[in-house]
Amino acid sequence: RCRGAKVNGKLISLSNNLQTGDSVEVLTSKRGGPSRDWLNPSLEMVKSQRARSKIRQWFRRRNRELNVSHGRLLLERELRRLGIEGISYERIAHDLGYSQVDDLLAAIGCGDVHLGKIVAQVVEEDEQGLDIVTEVEEVLPTEFAGDEVSILGLSGLLVRLGRCCNPAPGDPIIGYITRGRGATIHHQGCPNVLRIKDRERLVQVSWGHAKQTYPVSVRIQAYDREGLMRDVSTLVSNEGISMSSVHLSTKDSLAIFDLVMLITDIKQLSRVLNRLEALPN
Repeated sequence: RCRGAKVNGKLISLSNNLQTGDSVEVLTSKRGGPSRDWLNPSLEMVKSQRARSKIRQWFRRRNRELNVSHGRLLLERELRRLGIEGISYERIAHDLGYSQVDDLLAAIGCGDVHLGKIVAQVVEEDEQGLDIVTEVEEVLPTEFAGDEVSILGLSGLLVRLGRCCNPAPGDPIIGYITRGRGATIHHQGCPNVLRIKDRERLVQVSWGHAKQTYPVSVRIQAYDREGLMRDVSTLVSNEGISMSSVHLSTKDSLAIFDLVMLITDIKQLSRVLNRLEALPN
């Protein structure tokens, strides 16, 4: 029945580590049952495998249709939060070894499959139907140093990311030698690359060792309280994330943060959003 806690009179996250001498008040609800958030490894709430197994068993005993419904809600919310669109649930289920989408959704709903595993499998599909080479060559304005993407047999080329698929570090990638503009990097599954007829202009590439970051706009809404800004900035900093822009406004006791965070990959984004949501208020 635990739904929260106060330590020394202050509301804290359930993942907070207690210190000797702390005074603890456990907040309960009338309806018992664990929360699916407790299974989120990013929040580090459940410490033992035995406790994690017991929580999963509790959700498995619930009605399958309810687990499917909750799983769909959780998956849609996570993809929407990360700005991922046009994803085939059938493909995700197949990639993870499930014969039916409902089997995958039920596994998500009861906690057998964590959303982080699904995020790692997801690759954004292009739905714009671009079919000409000049559009394949469209790029982001960001240019890469030579040690961030390695091109086999070539060096010194200007390297850019393809706008049509926006590959992130860790994705399987391929290079396309453009006319006079160096190489454009695409995801290997990019539909535009698959349609290219001049295959000789495709080259093998791999991610280098330099850490590349991407600006991601995040809006946080919270009930205003003392120390809220400090808690947000400390959490983001502890995740090893820099912020290039921070704007805070308040209205009717509501605090609104507009941040631009420099993220290395989508898994890091998912983790920091989970931890931000776990902050009090």
